[in-house]
Amino acid sequence: MEEQRPIIIQGAMEVETQHIIEQMTEVREEPFGPFRCVRGLYEGRPLVVSETQWGMANASALAALAIARYKPKAVISQGTAGAHDPSLDVYDIVLGARTANSSAWQSHYRAAGSGVDYRGLKKLGVFAWDERKQAFTQEVYHFGDAALLTAARQAAPSYRHGRVVEGTITTCDSWNCEVDRIAFLREFYGSLAEEMEGDAVAQICQSFAVPFLAVRIISNSILRNQDPWDLGTGPACQDFVLALLRAYWQ
Repeated sequence: MEEQRPIIIQGAMEVETQHIIEQMTEVREEPFGPFRCVRGLYEGRPLVVSETQWGMANASALAALAIARYKPKAVISQGTAGAHDPSLDVYDIVLGARTANSSAWQSHYRAAGSGVDYRGLKKLGVFAWDERKQAFTQEVYHFGDAALLTAARQAAPSYRHGRVVEGTITTCDSWNCEVDRIAFLREFYGSLAEEMEGDAVAQICQSFAVPFLAVRIISNSILRNQDPWDLGTGPACQDFVLALLRAYWQ
């Protein structure tokens, strides 16, 4: 039955997953090899929490495995992120109206000795299955599911730790600490924040026609000299995601 299909919540680290697990009942450990996967109920509804570890390959692999095993109603990738927008403060939350892989680009030809121009790039995007076209298509952006976004907006007024904004979240297996590079990524992709999992999971979810949303809390900001990251942001983000779920299930 439709109501028995779980929602999958992904987080890379224990600090991004354990708080939700502690709110669940009828908890069962159902690992995928070395990766932790926990199934249970939250307020009587089925929930699966996957601890992916860092990185796009880990997160997308676990998304595909979990989709095959659980046939989920939706997937939410949530956790911490670094700010690309200087107006964002630690504990602000970004809703992924869209995500992008910020390593999916092509550089223009430059002869030997001409140096490196990190701004001279063409967006390439990544390949995911397009159900309407019945083909894999190359797309720069993946858009967050409308119903999940609506639920996130409904949860936003109850969030007390900072602002809740919407925009683009970029994903890459990199940790950018150069202010000029961060400014370029904000200009090039419209990026508000960066992390290491979301868009790779969005790519898999599109291929399997599973609704997806990325939710990230700002844990550090090079632009505001707020580094290293604040680990207290992990539980705060999970509380917001639980509020999102309650709104989604109404």
